[in-house]
Amino acid sequence: MYVPKLFEETRLDVLQHLIGEHPFATLVTLGSDGLNANHLPLVLSPDPAPFGTLRGHVSRANRVWQDISPDVEALAVFQGLQRYITPSWYPTKQETGKVVPTWNYAVVHAYGKPRFHDDPAWLREHVQQLTNRHEAGRPEPWHVTDAPEDYVAAQLRGIVGFEIAVTRLLGKWKVSQNRTETDRQGVSAGLREMGDPSADAMADLIDAKHD
Repeated sequence: MYVPKLFEETRLDVLQHLIGEHPFATLVTLGSDGLNANHLPLVLSPDPAPFGTLRGHVSRANRVWQDISPDVEALAVFQGLQRYITPSWYPTKQETGKVVPTWNYAVVHAYGKPRFHDDPAWLREHVQQLTNRHEAGRPEPWHVTDAPEDYVAAQLRGIVGFEIAVTRLLGKWKVSQNRTETDRQGVSAGLREMGDPSADAMADLIDAKHD
């Protein structure tokens, strides 16, 4: 990923927070037919330090767990907030007209070599952790144990788990750092005027980055 110094994010807690808030990743691997991309939720555990371990699973019918280059790291891409930025929000537009549209976004790339798991106990623990993580905010959370045991066992036989000990994290926060302070304020104000929660969140990100 191309990361100009101005847009680089290196704070580990910030990078891990984005992964936790946006866990649906694109997992890119290299196989015998070239690059392969799978889209799936991942869970980040803090150990081992400093970067932690990503865990997920794929369908047993997905050849990725059988056809992957052992010498090449996988790449998990976590896409955070993103918004189109109109040049109409820049005061510079009225002053010189020398502005163009752009796109603001935050993204984290995590690297490491996958290790696959076929053990039913490992798979059950992983699926329970994944489920509990995403059911936590519901008034009546669904639990794996709510389904019949024989049904759960059959479902587990249909998947293969994996874990990636993360070797490095690369973060890019492109949130108007290359604009003047007045232009950044104009972008933040323009986003907030949209009345859209995701636009408000991007404005918060811009304001926080420049506090």
